[in-house]
Amino acid sequence: MKRERRADPYRDTQLIDERAPRFNQVVVGLVSLLGVAMGWWWLLALLALQLALGLTLGRRWCLPCVAYFELVQPRLGEGRLEDARPPRFANMVGLGVLAAASTAYATGLSGLGTVLGLLVAALALLAATTGFCAGCTAYKLGYRLTGQRFVSCPLPPPLAGDRST
Repeated sequence: MKRERRADPYRDTQLIDERAPRFNQVVVGLVSLLGVAMGWWWLLALLALQLALGLTLGRRWCLPCVAYFELVQPRLGEGRLEDARPPRFANMVGLGVLAAASTAYATGLSGLGTVLGLLVAALALLAATTGFCAGCTAYKLGYRLTGQRFVSCPLPPPLAGDRST
């Protein structure tokens, strides 16, 4: 039985279906890997642009996000909701590294571009396959280093009969 969404994926941006970042990580990881393997540094630049658009203009401008929320989630139902801040931070880090990789390639530092592109691919695919997100962990560690405790934003209560949360 398909459940109703508890959070609108485009308006309730403080929350995210836990599978949406994993879907995005698969896309980022595979496209980064393809870009490095084929020497198509412009793919890394397009990924950086895509992350920048999603981070600044919202999820409707993130192609993997739209694909997940419009094509995948309606078929699987909404997954467990999580705080969107750690995955957002991870996307910011990915944007920075992809932009640096693209710049390195464009300025003739292809070795550095390759290393940075492979770093993004490896970390994105690690997160997608194991659930361990280095950027998310760094975000939470940042709280500890400043003496604060990471407290996830309030999640909506589960629907009646919902045992997934």
